[in-house]
Amino acid sequence: MKLLSVIIPCYNSQDYMKNCIESLLLARDDIELIIVNDGSVDQTAEIADNYANMHPSKIKVIHQPNGGHGQAINTGLKHATGLYFKVVDSDDWVDTRSYLKILDTLNDLIDRKQYIDLMISNFVYEKEGAKYKKVMKYTSVIPKDKVFTWDDTKPFRKGQYLMMHSLIYRTQLLKEIRLNLPSHTFYVDNLYVYQPLTRVERLYYLDVDFYRYFIGRDDQSVNEKVMIDRIDQQLKVNKLMVDYIDLESIQNEKLQQYLFHQLEIVTTISSILLICSRKRENLEKKKELLQYIKERDRKLFRKLRYGFLGQLTNLPSWFGRQISMGAYKISRRIFGFN
Repeated sequence: MKLLSVIIPCYNSQDYMKNCIESLLLARDDIELIIVNDGSVDQTAEIADNYANMHPSKIKVIHQPNGGHGQAINTGLKHATGLYFKVVDSDDWVDTRSYLKILDTLNDLIDRKQYIDLMISNFVYEKEGAKYKKVMKYTSVIPKDKVFTWDDTKPFRKGQYLMMHSLIYRTQLLKEIRLNLPSHTFYVDNLYVYQPLTRVERLYYLDVDFYRYFIGRDDQSVNEKVMIDRIDQQLKVNKLMVDYIDLESIQNEKLQQYLFHQLEIVTTISSILLICSRKRENLEKKKELLQYIKERDRKLFRKLRYGFLGQLTNLPSWFGRQISMGAYKISRRIFGFN
Protein backbone atom coordinates (compact mmCIF):
# COMPACT_ATOMS: atom_id res chain seq x y z
CA MET A 1 0.00 0.00 0.00
CA LYS A 2 1.21 3.49 -0.88
CA LEU A 3 1.16 6.27 1.70
CA LEU A 4 -0.57 8.86 -0.48
CA SER A 5 -2.63 8.76 -3.66
CA VAL A 6 -2.71 12.07 -5.52
CA ILE A 7 -5.49 12.40 -8.08
CA ILE A 8 -4.93 14.82 -10.97
CA PRO A 9 -8.15 15.39 -12.95
CA CYS A 10 -7.25 16.62 -16.45
CA TYR A 11 -9.43 18.04 -19.17
CA ASN A 12 -7.64 19.73 -22.09
CA SER A 13 -4.74 20.46 -19.75
CA GLN A 14 -1.84 20.26 -22.19
CA ASP A 15 -0.66 23.83 -21.52
CA TYR A 16 -0.16 23.51 -17.76
CA MET A 17 -0.40 19.89 -16.54
CA LYS A 18 3.38 19.33 -16.75
CA ASN A 19 4.00 21.94 -14.07
CA CYS A 20 1.47 20.23 -11.82
CA ILE A 21 2.87 16.73 -12.36
CA GLU A 22 6.50 17.80 -11.96
CA SER A 23 5.71 19.46 -8.63
CA LEU A 24 4.29 16.15 -7.36
CA LEU A 25 7.02 13.80 -8.58
CA LEU A 26 9.48 12.88 -5.85
CA ALA A 27 12.36 10.44 -5.55
CA ARG A 28 10.46 8.19 -3.18
CA ASP A 29 8.23 5.14 -3.55
CA ASP A 30 5.41 5.80 -1.09
CA ILE A 31 3.32 8.03 -3.38
CA GLU A 32 1.23 7.35 -6.45
CA LEU A 33 -0.06 9.88 -8.95
CA ILE A 34 -3.29 8.97 -10.69
CA ILE A 35 -3.84 11.13 -13.76
CA VAL A 36 -7.46 10.95 -14.93
CA ASN A 37 -7.81 12.10 -18.52
CA ASP A 38 -11.45 13.20 -18.61
CA GLY A 39 -12.19 12.98 -22.34
CA SER A 40 -9.62 15.58 -23.43
CA VAL A 41 -9.38 16.41 -27.14
CA ASP A 42 -5.92 18.06 -27.04
CA GLN A 43 -2.54 16.47 -26.18
CA THR A 44 -3.45 15.73 -22.55
CA ALA A 45 -3.69 11.95 -23.08
CA GLU A 46 -0.32 11.77 -24.83
CA ILE A 47 1.43 13.84 -22.15
CA ALA A 48 -0.09 11.71 -19.39
CA ASP A 49 0.92 8.44 -21.06
CA ASN A 50 4.47 9.71 -21.56
CA TYR A 51 4.79 10.43 -17.84
CA ALA A 52 3.39 6.99 -16.98
CA ASN A 53 5.92 5.33 -19.29
CA MET A 54 8.76 7.25 -17.64
CA HIS A 55 7.55 6.53 -14.07
CA PRO A 56 5.57 3.26 -14.20
CA SER A 57 5.89 2.58 -10.46
CA LYS A 58 4.57 6.01 -9.49
CA ILE A 59 2.09 7.13 -12.14
CA LYS A 60 -1.15 5.56 -13.32
CA VAL A 61 -3.17 7.02 -16.18
CA ILE A 62 -6.87 6.41 -16.60
CA HIS A 63 -8.65 7.55 -19.76
CA GLN A 64 -12.40 8.01 -19.54
CA PRO A 65 -15.17 9.70 -21.54
CA ASN A 66 -15.83 13.24 -20.37
CA GLY A 67 -17.73 13.14 -17.10
CA GLY A 68 -16.57 16.32 -15.39
CA HIS A 69 -14.44 17.07 -12.35
CA GLY A 70 -16.56 15.04 -9.96
CA GLN A 71 -16.49 11.93 -12.10
CA ALA A 72 -12.72 12.23 -12.44
CA ILE A 73 -12.39 12.26 -8.64
CA ASN A 74 -14.76 9.27 -8.37
CA THR A 75 -12.56 7.37 -10.85
CA GLY A 76 -9.39 8.32 -8.99
CA LEU A 77 -10.87 7.13 -5.70
CA LYS A 78 -11.85 3.81 -7.25
CA HIS A 79 -8.24 3.16 -8.32
CA ALA A 80 -6.46 4.67 -5.29
CA THR A 81 -4.27 2.34 -3.23
CA GLY A 82 -2.80 4.95 -0.89
CA LEU A 83 -3.66 5.18 2.78
CA TYR A 84 -4.43 8.88 2.24
CA PHE A 85 -6.05 10.72 -0.66
CA LYS A 86 -5.37 14.14 -2.18
CA VAL A 87 -6.83 15.94 -5.21
CA VAL A 88 -4.63 18.42 -7.09
CA ASP A 89 -6.17 20.15 -10.10
CA SER A 90 -4.04 20.15 -13.24
CA ASP A 91 -3.63 23.95 -13.38
CA ASP A 92 -2.41 24.09 -9.76
CA TRP A 93 0.81 22.86 -8.16
CA VAL A 94 2.35 22.16 -4.75
CA ASP A 95 5.34 23.45 -2.79
CA THR A 96 8.05 20.75 -2.61
CA ARG A 97 9.31 21.46 0.92
CA SER A 98 5.78 21.47 2.32
CA TYR A 99 5.00 18.29 0.38
CA LEU A 100 7.96 16.47 1.91
CA LYS A 101 7.01 17.66 5.40
CA ILE A 102 3.45 16.41 4.92
CA LEU A 103 4.64 12.97 3.79
CA ASP A 104 7.14 12.71 6.65
CA THR A 105 4.47 13.74 9.16
CA LEU A 106 2.00 11.16 7.86
CA ASN A 107 4.67 8.47 8.07
CA ASP A 108 5.58 9.52 11.60
CA LEU A 109 1.93 9.38 12.69
CA ILE A 110 1.62 5.88 11.25
CA ASP A 111 4.80 4.75 13.00
CA ARG A 112 3.29 5.97 16.26
CA LYS A 113 -0.03 4.28 15.38
CA GLN A 114 -1.82 7.63 15.46
CA TYR A 115 -4.11 7.23 12.48
CA ILE A 116 -6.01 10.34 11.45
CA ASP A 117 -9.06 10.89 9.26
CA LEU A 118 -8.00 14.25 7.88
CA MET A 119 -4.83 16.29 7.50
CA ILE A 120 -5.23 20.03 6.96
CA SER A 121 -2.63 22.40 5.51
CA ASN A 122 -2.61 25.93 4.12
CA PHE A 123 -3.15 26.95 0.52
CA VAL A 124 -2.06 30.04 -1.39
CA TYR A 125 -4.17 32.01 -3.87
CA GLU A 126 -1.79 32.29 -6.84
CA LYS A 127 -3.79 35.06 -8.46
CA GLU A 128 -2.65 36.19 -11.90
CA GLY A 129 -1.10 39.67 -11.73
CA ALA A 130 -1.52 40.04 -7.96
CA LYS A 131 1.46 41.40 -6.01
CA TYR A 132 0.10 40.15 -2.69
CA LYS A 133 -0.73 36.44 -2.46
CA LYS A 134 -3.38 35.59 0.10
CA VAL A 135 -2.63 32.53 2.24
CA MET A 136 -5.53 30.65 3.79
CA LYS A 137 -4.26 29.69 7.26
CA TYR A 138 -6.01 28.10 10.22
CA THR A 139 -3.66 28.81 13.13
CA SER A 140 -6.28 30.93 14.91
CA VAL A 141 -8.95 28.23 15.00
CA ILE A 142 -7.33 24.77 15.18
CA PRO A 143 -4.31 23.32 17.04
CA LYS A 144 -1.21 22.62 14.99
CA ASP A 145 1.33 19.81 15.06
CA LYS A 146 -0.87 17.49 17.12
CA VAL A 147 -3.75 15.09 16.68
CA PHE A 148 -6.98 16.80 17.72
CA THR A 149 -10.77 16.44 17.59
CA TRP A 150 -13.59 18.86 16.76
CA ASP A 151 -13.88 19.64 20.48
CA ASP A 152 -10.47 21.35 20.25
CA THR A 153 -11.53 23.76 17.49
CA LYS A 154 -12.63 27.39 17.71
CA PRO A 155 -15.26 29.13 15.53
CA PHE A 156 -14.01 29.87 12.01
CA ARG A 157 -14.09 33.48 10.84
CA LYS A 158 -16.46 34.52 8.01
CA GLY A 159 -13.72 34.54 5.37
CA GLN A 160 -11.99 31.43 6.70
CA TYR A 161 -13.12 28.00 5.60
CA LEU A 162 -11.83 24.64 4.44
CA MET A 163 -11.47 24.03 0.72
CA MET A 164 -10.48 20.97 -1.28
CA HIS A 165 -6.98 22.47 -1.51
CA SER A 166 -6.61 22.31 2.29
CA LEU A 167 -7.49 18.66 2.75
CA ILE A 168 -5.93 15.19 2.69
CA TYR A 169 -8.52 12.55 3.65
CA ARG A 170 -8.01 8.99 4.79
CA THR A 171 -8.86 7.04 1.65
CA GLN A 172 -10.90 4.35 3.37
CA LEU A 173 -13.12 6.99 4.98
CA LEU A 174 -14.09 8.29 1.51
CA LYS A 175 -14.82 4.74 0.41
CA GLU A 176 -16.83 3.96 3.54
CA ILE A 177 -19.17 6.90 2.95
CA ARG A 178 -19.37 5.87 -0.72
CA LEU A 179 -18.37 9.29 -1.92
CA ASN A 180 -19.91 9.69 -5.36
CA LEU A 181 -19.76 13.20 -6.76
CA PRO A 182 -22.22 14.15 -9.51
CA SER A 183 -21.00 13.99 -13.10
CA HIS A 184 -21.07 16.89 -15.57
CA THR A 185 -21.34 19.34 -12.68
CA PHE A 186 -19.02 22.17 -11.73
CA TYR A 187 -18.28 23.25 -8.12
CA VAL A 188 -18.48 19.70 -6.71
CA ASP A 189 -15.38 20.49 -4.64
CA ASN A 190 -17.86 21.96 -2.13
CA LEU A 191 -19.44 18.51 -1.77
CA TYR A 192 -16.01 16.91 -1.60
CA VAL A 193 -15.23 19.03 1.46
CA TYR A 194 -18.67 18.91 3.09
CA GLN A 195 -19.87 15.32 2.87
CA PRO A 196 -16.92 13.42 4.43
CA LEU A 197 -16.62 15.80 7.39
CA THR A 198 -19.55 14.06 9.10
CA ARG A 199 -17.28 11.03 9.60
CA VAL A 200 -14.05 12.86 10.45
CA GLU A 201 -13.07 12.44 14.11
CA ARG A 202 -9.28 12.69 14.34
CA LEU A 203 -7.55 15.60 12.59
CA TYR A 204 -4.04 17.03 12.24
CA TYR A 205 -3.05 20.52 11.09
CA LEU A 206 0.34 21.20 9.55
CA ASP A 207 1.00 24.93 9.21
CA VAL A 208 2.71 24.82 5.80
CA ASP A 209 1.77 26.62 2.56
CA PHE A 210 1.42 23.42 0.57
CA TYR A 211 -1.14 23.92 -2.22
CA ARG A 212 -0.79 26.68 -4.80
CA TYR A 213 -4.25 27.52 -6.13
CA PHE A 214 -3.98 29.30 -9.48
CA ILE A 215 -6.61 31.94 -10.31
CA GLY A 216 -6.50 33.99 -13.45
CA ARG A 217 -7.54 32.20 -16.64
CA ASP A 218 -10.58 33.74 -18.34
CA ASP A 219 -12.14 30.31 -18.91
CA GLN A 220 -11.55 29.10 -15.36
CA SER A 221 -14.60 27.72 -13.55
CA VAL A 222 -14.09 30.13 -10.63
CA ASN A 223 -13.95 33.19 -12.87
CA GLU A 224 -16.85 35.38 -11.72
CA LYS A 225 -18.41 35.74 -15.17
CA VAL A 226 -18.12 31.98 -15.78
CA MET A 227 -19.71 31.26 -12.39
CA ILE A 228 -22.65 33.52 -13.20
CA ASP A 229 -23.10 31.79 -16.57
CA ARG A 230 -23.07 28.44 -14.73
CA ILE A 231 -25.18 29.59 -11.79
CA ASP A 232 -27.61 26.68 -12.13
CA GLN A 233 -24.77 24.27 -11.33
CA GLN A 234 -23.74 26.31 -8.29
CA LEU A 235 -27.36 26.17 -7.13
CA LYS A 236 -27.50 22.40 -7.75
CA VAL A 237 -24.48 21.85 -5.51
CA ASN A 238 -25.89 24.25 -2.89
CA LYS A 239 -29.14 22.26 -2.75
CA LEU A 240 -27.30 18.93 -2.59
CA MET A 241 -25.43 20.23 0.46
CA VAL A 242 -28.74 21.19 2.10
CA ASP A 243 -30.17 17.74 1.36
CA TYR A 244 -27.13 15.71 2.43
CA ILE A 245 -27.00 16.48 6.12
CA ASP A 246 -29.60 17.16 8.79
CA LEU A 247 -27.40 19.44 10.87
CA GLU A 248 -29.53 18.87 13.98
CA SER A 249 -28.57 15.18 13.84
CA ILE A 250 -24.86 15.99 14.25
CA GLN A 251 -24.08 15.25 17.88
CA ASN A 252 -20.80 17.13 18.16
CA GLU A 253 -21.65 20.80 18.61
CA LYS A 254 -18.36 22.09 17.19
CA LEU A 255 -18.71 19.94 14.07
CA GLN A 256 -22.31 21.02 13.63
CA GLN A 257 -21.19 24.63 13.96
CA TYR A 258 -18.51 24.18 11.30
CA LEU A 259 -20.82 22.40 8.84
CA PHE A 260 -23.30 25.25 9.16
CA HIS A 261 -20.46 27.71 8.54
CA GLN A 262 -19.48 25.90 5.33
CA LEU A 263 -23.08 25.80 4.11
CA GLU A 264 -23.54 29.47 4.96
CA ILE A 265 -20.48 30.41 2.87
CA VAL A 266 -21.71 28.45 -0.17
CA THR A 267 -25.23 29.88 0.14
CA THR A 268 -23.82 33.40 0.39
CA ILE A 269 -21.75 32.83 -2.76
CA SER A 270 -24.87 31.61 -4.59
CA SER A 271 -26.84 34.65 -3.46
CA ILE A 272 -24.21 37.24 -4.31
CA LEU A 273 -23.61 35.77 -7.77
CA LEU A 274 -27.33 35.89 -8.47
CA ILE A 275 -27.37 39.54 -7.40
CA CYS A 276 -24.25 40.40 -9.43
CA SER A 277 -25.82 39.00 -12.60
CA ARG A 278 -28.32 41.92 -12.51
CA LYS A 279 -30.94 39.69 -14.15
CA ARG A 280 -34.53 39.58 -12.97
CA GLU A 281 -34.73 35.83 -13.62
CA ASN A 282 -31.77 35.26 -11.31
CA LEU A 283 -33.35 37.31 -8.54
CA GLU A 284 -36.26 34.89 -8.81
CA LYS A 285 -33.81 31.97 -8.52
CA LYS A 286 -32.48 33.58 -5.36
CA LYS A 287 -35.99 33.53 -3.87
CA GLU A 288 -36.44 29.95 -5.04
CA LEU A 289 -33.23 28.87 -3.28
CA LEU A 290 -34.42 30.30 0.03
CA GLN A 291 -37.82 28.71 -0.44
CA TYR A 292 -36.15 25.37 -1.17
CA ILE A 293 -34.20 25.57 2.10
CA LYS A 294 -37.30 26.68 4.02
CA GLU A 295 -39.35 23.72 2.80
CA ARG A 296 -36.69 21.25 3.87
CA ASP A 297 -35.57 22.72 7.19
CA ARG A 298 -37.24 25.77 8.71
CA LYS A 299 -34.71 26.11 11.51
CA LEU A 300 -31.83 26.02 9.03
CA PHE A 301 -33.64 28.55 6.87
CA ARG A 302 -34.01 30.99 9.76
CA LYS A 303 -30.32 30.70 10.65
CA LEU A 304 -29.23 31.25 7.05
CA ARG A 305 -31.74 33.97 6.23
CA TYR A 306 -31.46 36.03 9.41
CA GLY A 307 -27.79 35.60 10.21
CA PHE A 308 -25.37 38.41 9.35
CA LEU A 309 -24.55 37.14 5.85
CA GLY A 310 -28.17 36.25 5.14
CA GLN A 311 -29.33 39.73 6.02
CA LEU A 312 -26.51 41.31 4.02
CA THR A 313 -27.45 39.41 0.86
CA ASN A 314 -31.19 39.96 1.25
CA LEU A 315 -31.38 43.73 1.63
CA PRO A 316 -34.53 45.04 -0.07
CA SER A 317 -34.65 47.12 -3.28
CA TRP A 318 -32.07 48.10 -5.89
CA PHE A 319 -30.19 50.17 -3.31
CA GLY A 320 -29.93 47.19 -0.96
CA ARG A 321 -28.50 45.03 -3.72
CA GLN A 322 -25.88 47.71 -4.41
CA ILE A 323 -24.83 47.53 -0.76
CA SER A 324 -24.59 43.72 -1.02
CA MET A 325 -22.38 43.94 -4.11
CA GLY A 326 -20.22 46.61 -2.49
CA ALA A 327 -19.65 44.40 0.56
CA TYR A 328 -18.74 41.52 -1.74
CA LYS A 329 -16.15 43.60 -3.60
CA ILE A 330 -14.57 44.74 -0.34
CA SER A 331 -14.42 41.13 0.90
CA ARG A 332 -12.86 40.05 -2.37
CA ARG A 333 -10.04 42.56 -1.89
CA ILE A 334 -9.52 41.62 1.76
CA PHE A 335 -9.56 37.84 1.34
CA GLY A 336 -7.95 37.67 -2.10
CA PHE A 337 -10.40 35.32 -3.87
CA ASN A 338 -11.55 35.80 -7.47
